[in-house]
Amino acid sequence: MPEDHLDRWTSEKTAAYLSAAVARAENAPARKKLFEQMAAAAEEQAGIIAKDFSPPPFAPSLRARLIAKMVGLFGPRAMRPVLAAVKVRGVSVYSGPVLRPGHPMPTDVEKIGQRHQTGGGSLRAAVFGVNDGLISNTSLVMGVSGAALATNDVVLTGVAGLLAGAFSMAAGEYVSVRSQREMYEHQIGQEREELELYPEEEAEELALIYHARGMALEDARSFALDLIKDHDAALDALTREELGLDPDNLGSPAGAALSSFLAFTCGAIIPLVPFVFGAGNNAVPAAATLAGVSLFAIGAALSLFSGKSALAGGLRMAFIGALAGGATYFIGSLFGAAV
Repeated sequence: MPEDHLDRWTSEKTAAYLSAAVARAENAPARKKLFEQMAAAAEEQAGIIAKDFSPPPFAPSLRARLIAKMVGLFGPRAMRPVLAAVKVRGVSVYSGPVLRPGHPMPTDVEKIGQRHQTGGGSLRAAVFGVNDGLISNTSLVMGVSGAALATNDVVLTGVAGLLAGAFSMAAGEYVSVRSQREMYEHQIGQEREELELYPEEEAEELALIYHARGMALEDARSFALDLIKDHDAALDALTREELGLDPDNLGSPAGAALSSFLAFTCGAIIPLVPFVFGAGNNAVPAAATLAGVSLFAIGAALSLFSGKSALAGGLRMAFIGALAGGATYFIGSLFGAAV
């Protein structure tokens, strides 16, 4: 039995199973019909593949059954990233209607321009990275200060904590984004292969998506058939509309790792400043004050994303940092007294 054929057949059968689960969970008639048709299209493609070999009886995997249950519990929109990861076609309909491939039609004034506001997520991630470095290294510095270590020892410990944390964050971010990118590239590769093998079926799937977003069915079919003649444009449209991915923005592992490293470092260096610049006996209160002010600023900045009060957000973050720093200082003082 050709392993490649079996993998593709299983993938299509799983997509059909999950598309049917989405259809059952969907209340909107147009979307329900879309995913019923997507399930039928996936079954049809599985049937085409099965002509080349004799497949075993299909049974959905444990993962597929779990995803189907979660779709029923939380709804298709909330599960969109997971559905895209398992190659359920058409999940881009949850981005809103479109006039042309890759450009959602806004459904209200507030949504105009949202697709171009990608910097907010990066800024939010950077703020959280600074916050992680600040709280973790402030806690470390307060702990060793509580143990009454010499200034040079505090600085050495703080620098070691900064580097360990920054490299750990960078490595984790690199692996995460790299794995995600490889998964996306695999999905796009599958879509490229299917486009070459079943161009008419892929055109019909695109047409169904555009129809679900408000296009007249015949217009959608005509548009999709014209689009499918240009292989690169068709693959771009299928990637965006079926997989819900932006092929031009799959994520940069190196860029994500560097950003994470720098963000963590910027936060972790703050409590070390008074010790490095010789604040002497005032280094601990100066570091605590500097960290507190910085945490307040971070909390206030995060309120920009939550829409909550900047004062409340700043005070909450400063309070959390004070608890962490105070706890480690107290624990450090116990060890210092015991020595």
